[in-house]
Amino acid sequence: MTAPLRRPIPLLDNDVLRTFVAIAETGNFSTAAEAVFRTPSAVSMQIKKLEEQLGATLFLRDARSVSLTQHGEVLLSYARNMLALSNEAVSRFIMPELSGVVRLGAPEDIGERILPGILKNFSESFPGIMVDVTIDMSLGLRKRMEEQRLDLALINCATRPLPTDGEIVYRERLVWAGAKCGTAHRREPLPISIWEEGCIWRLEALAQLERMKRDFRVAFLSGHTMAQRAAVVSDLAIAPLPRSYVGEDMVILGAQDGLPELGSFDIRLLTISQMTAPMKTVAESIRLAFSEKAKAIAA
Repeated sequence: MTAPLRRPIPLLDNDVLRTFVAIAETGNFSTAAEAVFRTPSAVSMQIKKLEEQLGATLFLRDARSVSLTQHGEVLLSYARNMLALSNEAVSRFIMPELSGVVRLGAPEDIGERILPGILKNFSESFPGIMVDVTIDMSLGLRKRMEEQRLDLALINCATRPLPTDGEIVYRERLVWAGAKCGTAHRREPLPISIWEEGCIWRLEALAQLERMKRDFRVAFLSGHTMAQRAAVVSDLAIAPLPRSYVGEDMVILGAQDGLPELGSFDIRLLTISQMTAPMKTVAESIRLAFSEKAKAIAA
């Protein structure tokens, strides 16, 4: 008796897997379509063919978003591994010189809000370069750069007085943030959430409050922006924060609330003098990410 003929196992297409991962991460077909530079209809067709190929439903759809099924969760792990391996293999041939370790420093707010997205995209494009990240205050990062313990560093800098070191990659407005429908800004003395000496947000906030002779007290002392945000949302205090950090559960307070303007601050990129190719690649990726961020806000 001859063995029954079996159809060959179909091969998965990396382009389709990239689309699948984009949908899983964004939870939206239209947003994923923009990320992979395809139309929403083309993305839907890709997923339909992938589900037919695997004989399984990968997404549960509703009017607002999509979520992974159990089969989808299993495939997501495989898809990420396959795409990472593909990127690594291709980079070995077309970018063999771009490999090594780059030591990058950043303050906590950038490390929380901005850096993960930059590094995620970077690792997909340059898998041969490993980026080791150190989180510290800007003053500590400057010291690490002077001691040659870092190759690159992103730091927060006040615009007054004008610093002369580093390259400005982004400028952002500093604002007073309070809880939505909160009352903390009406209390006397004014409860504020800040960090210790050396924080540029603290220096500017206290200087402006003292200039207008507004009584205040430090009600919440934390070096972590997540903790400061929790204090603001709970209406325990108000805090000087970057404009982009003000979420839907917070409001921007200003002169109409009896508070001074805080101006802006710079995010600067420090680099060592002798830059290797991997270091230059990381630096250029950081510049590009902040440039795109600025364009998105201006649009």
